[in-house]
Amino acid sequence: MAKKSHAKRALAALAVAGIAVAGIAVGAWRSGAIAQSAMLSPDALRPLYAMAGDISEGKDLAAATCSKCHGLDGIATDKDAPNLAGQRPSYIYHELQAYQARLRPASKMYEKVKFLSDDALVKVAAYYASLDPAQPPTTPPPAIVDPVAEGKTLAAPCTKCHGDNGVSKKVGVPSLSGLTPKYLVWAMQGYQQDDRKVDAKNEDMTKALKPLNDKQLGYIALYFALQDSNLTRAQTPIEAGAPVAKDTLAVCAKCHGADGYATSAATPSLAGQESAYMLKSLQEYKDKTRDDDTMSPKVAKLSDAEMKDLVAYYANLTPKGPTASKPLTAAQWAEKCDHCHGVNGNSVRPEVPALAGQKLDYLQNVLTAYRSGKRTSREMSAMTSVLSDDDILGLAAHYAYQKPRSFVFVPAPSK
Repeated sequence: MAKKSHAKRALAALAVAGIAVAGIAVGAWRSGAIAQSAMLSPDALRPLYAMAGDISEGKDLAAATCSKCHGLDGIATDKDAPNLAGQRPSYIYHELQAYQARLRPASKMYEKVKFLSDDALVKVAAYYASLDPAQPPTTPPPAIVDPVAEGKTLAAPCTKCHGDNGVSKKVGVPSLSGLTPKYLVWAMQGYQQDDRKVDAKNEDMTKALKPLNDKQLGYIALYFALQDSNLTRAQTPIEAGAPVAKDTLAVCAKCHGADGYATSAATPSLAGQESAYMLKSLQEYKDKTRDDDTMSPKVAKLSDAEMKDLVAYYANLTPKGPTASKPLTAAQWAEKCDHCHGVNGNSVRPEVPALAGQKLDYLQNVLTAYRSGKRTSREMSAMTSVLSDDDILGLAAHYAYQKPRSFVFVPAPSK
């Protein structure tokens, strides 16, 4: 078995089974400049030096310690356990060390590895890495929702009143395009919870929205936020108003913007909004038939004339454009992940896990754990923080159905 001095060299990883070469210097390894590197110990390359005898001993250790969940062939039998066959050796070694040091919250794993020596961890890692990886499932992959297309379908009943693409053509009915997804979801939830029941129209809104869950509301909101017609004002008459006094505009501009474009995703933009709807809303805030801790006190200070002037001012402004970005597809997200995990999830770096052919449920659970902070990594936390549940399912399915490839890493000293 190689000694720790091996880790002090500048090393390159040569992929023998496949045409790929990756170089990793000890300085980068220690500094955390490479994904996952900050978590690795200085001797993390030790599994790469394992000989046939070490791998044989690793098999015996795996049979006694790991096989009940991960299988002796590295194909997991436990629904919560990952496949280990063909996984990258330094990654397995590092993860075993993390469980042993209780840096991972799985108590079952700690009980299994707490008595193993470091040499034993090396041999187990080398054994599983030497196996042929699991093949992709033969069952069809799960259906992945296109959130924009789903939003368009769900929003079809809304367009009857709010206009095609969310641009209103009915007096008293607000435009929905140009509003942020966060605000639209909040507003729809308000109708669901009867917080905005003021008249018969609102009762219709409550009835229409009650059957929808939060995810479906999110799809509808995203669809309207992405419409190109955001550059069009509501197609209804605008009652003329006097120029808005600077002090009067300041009452609204702090949140809604002087240009009608709110800076907070939780606040509606007013540029081009339907004028009769805005005036009715202000009147409701003033008489508290529609109450809000922020809006009601501010509107209470406005006269009827000032409200009309403000409405005319904002209704005549032109919306700036979409308030959301179109979600990436699973393939587009995977392009980003492949930078570290290898093309199609076949990592060519011994310290970075391969994802191709890994269990779908396991990948889904791990990505969710990184997103929630239950599992920590600077790189992975940043990547997953912006993923939706649909994104996570799409990514998990993408990699689970990729063909995995084995790599043998041969360490070599630098020139």
